[in-house]
Amino acid sequence: MWQCLIIEDDQANARYLANGLTELGHVVTVSMDGASGLENSMKDQWDIIILDRILPNNVDGLSILSTLRALGKKTPVLVLSALSAVDDRVDGLRAGGDDYLVKPFSFSELVARLDALVRRTRPDLDIKELRIADLSVNVTTQKVQRAGISISLQPQEFRLLVYLMLNAHRVVTRTMLLETIWGYSFDAQSNVIDVQVSRLRRKIDSVSTTPLIHTIRGAGYTLSDAQDPSFTEPEKK
Repeated sequence: MWQCLIIEDDQANARYLANGLTELGHVVTVSMDGASGLENSMKDQWDIIILDRILPNNVDGLSILSTLRALGKKTPVLVLSALSAVDDRVDGLRAGGDDYLVKPFSFSELVARLDALVRRTRPDLDIKELRIADLSVNVTTQKVQRAGISISLQPQEFRLLVYLMLNAHRVVTRTMLLETIWGYSFDAQSNVIDVQVSRLRRKIDSVSTTPLIHTIRGAGYTLSDAQDPSFTEPEKK
């Protein structure tokens, strides 16, 4: 879980970013202009800052960056901007940005870039093995075990399981899965997500009496060993 500051004056884009990161379990604060963004960015609580380059109130993104770095603040900053020329990207990085992402962007790519930036300051997040309850996944060898029993997964099933485990106890929406596992080019109306999750659930939950992969009614899925009345289990046939 990160403490994330978003400095973005476009209300729709700020809401999109905040909702997406909150769904992933992160704590998000939004500043809608340069002045409040500069004030908030001075705080030491942030794990990551997402910074729009063009802001109102006479304080632009590059000014915020330069001020942060001049004061010795080392919080990783991802610059988000519609300015896509090479010179614009170079200016953003030279001002102190750690990465530069051009609008429009893929939310999945944004999260991947944020992950990379946070890992630089928190190397303990470089996880090689994931565990929850009696389920273990070795990310390097792609070995999956539940209750000591090896489980064979197809490559896409493995990617799906890893994504669910990285977001354990959180709701993963179908949109998030579509972007991350299948990509934008896939038909959003297809039932491929439900089919793949169902197949994965049969493999993971069939070797134990405790279900781990749950459907969240009207939202998506979660991988959790906690019992919650909002979980909807598949009908037994």
